[in-house]
Parts: sequence; C-alpha cells; structure tokens
Amino acid sequence: MAERKPIESWLTDMDGVLIHEGTPIPGADAFIKRLRESGKPFLVLTNNSIYTPRDLQARLSRMGLDVPVENIWTSALATAKFLDDQRPGGTAYVIGEAGLTTALHDIGYVLTDHEPDYVVLGETRTYSFEAMTKAVRLINGGARFICTNPDETGPSTEGPLPATGAVAALITKATGKKPYFAGKPNPLMMRTGLNAIGAHSETSAMIGDRMDTDVLAGLEAGMQTFLVLTGLTTAQDTEKFPYRPTKTVDSIADLVDLV
Repeated sequence: MAERKPIESWLTDMDGVLIHEGTPIPGADAFIKRLRESGKPFLVLTNNSIYTPRDLQARLSRMGLDVPVENIWTSALATAKFLDDQRPGGTAYVIGEAGLTTALHDIGYVLTDHEPDYVVLGETRTYSFEAMTKAVRLINGGARFICTNPDETGPSTEGPLPATGAVAALITKATGKKPYFAGKPNPLMMRTGLNAIGAHSETSAMIGDRMDTDVLAGLEAGMQTFLVLTGLTTAQDTEKFPYRPTKTVDSIADLVDLV
C-alpha cells in the first residue's frame, strides 16, 4: 500500500465535530488555534444552507472559536459555485434562507418565479406548501431541480426536523424529477472547497462525525478521513458501512497534535 503524503490542509465538519447543540466540543478551540498558528489552509464545512459565512463566523466567535469568514464553506456556496460554472448569470426560484439567497445574488443570479432556469431547494425552518407547490409547477414546466444537500432531518432542541432531503423527496414524488445535490456527500463540495483555499486532495484530510456524508465525501474526493465519535456515528456504526475512515478517534482533541 502506498505511503500517505503528509497532511498539509484540513477540512472539518462543524456540527458534531467542533460544536454540539450550541456549545463547543472540548478540544475544538485548541484545534482551530493550532490550525491558525500553523498557517495551513483549512475550511470549516456545513451542509446547512440557512446561514451566510458571516453569520456562522459570528456564531462560532460567541463560542470562543475564532474562524475567519474565508475559512467557512457551506452547501449554499458549493451550490452557487456549481450553478455559476454550469450557467453563469442564470435565474432561479429559491426555497431557502439568507445563506442561499445571498450566495446566489453574489454570483449574479436573478431570483424569480417567472420561467427560472433552476428551482433551488435549501434549508429553511418555514417550508410552505405554497412554495413547494410553485416549485413542483416550475419543475414540471422545465426548470432544472437543484438541492443544496440531501440531509433528510436536521437537529433542534425539540427533536429532529424535516430537512432539505425530505422536502426534495416530496417534490420528486410530485414531479418524477430527481434533484442534483451539491452538498455532502457529493465530492463536488470537497473539491470546490479545496479549490477555494488552493489545496490538493492527496495532501488534505476531512474530519467528520458521519460516515454517510463526511467520510464518504472525503473518501470520494481522494482525501484522508478522520471520524470523530462526538456526533451521530458510534464506533459500532462504522462496521455497517462498506468503506472505512482512515482513522477513528474519540474527538477533535485527539487530532490537535497532527496539525
């Protein structure tokens, strides 16, 4: 087996790795501090498309995690980058929050419900039947169907909430059209993120708490992968998958010395 190259850049998921239910996970501050001191390129990733990088930077800062805006990569940004490459200056009907609408405005897209090139579905806490009905009719009328991420549920203090993947399934059932998912586990999100920081997959690592998104996306992008057990996946769960992370550790604290 070929010897792995030294890790020169890092990508890490946010929820379940750095923070959990609004509080930092022990070791997260030390890991981010070590990354910044090392000068190595890094990104904090999230499939959540609700917030802009500036929103997330402020949220992390309140928890004592000092992550610059340019080091935050969301599924909304990955979606916008994909659309800008595919159809520059296009139009879209968007179901989502500021994180997604801002990303699309920033690439020069016009948001409209009049014969849009795309229907773009993202995360929101206020999915409306009216908006979903409009999306169905626009897709049936020829709009292409894009989703920020396939996550079927999202966390809340009251319990799981229906998320983008669940709403996408409803729209697919009504239209017969499956969406293109830009976020994890699509390795596109990893590759566009790596390009954004000038990094290369063979010398990069991905840290995550989920086998089916974080580890899979990192593996398919050609990166080393580290699974932490502070989120959704247990050590026993890893045996259920036909692929494995490069290494499993208890938490982000165990990776500080690798930076």
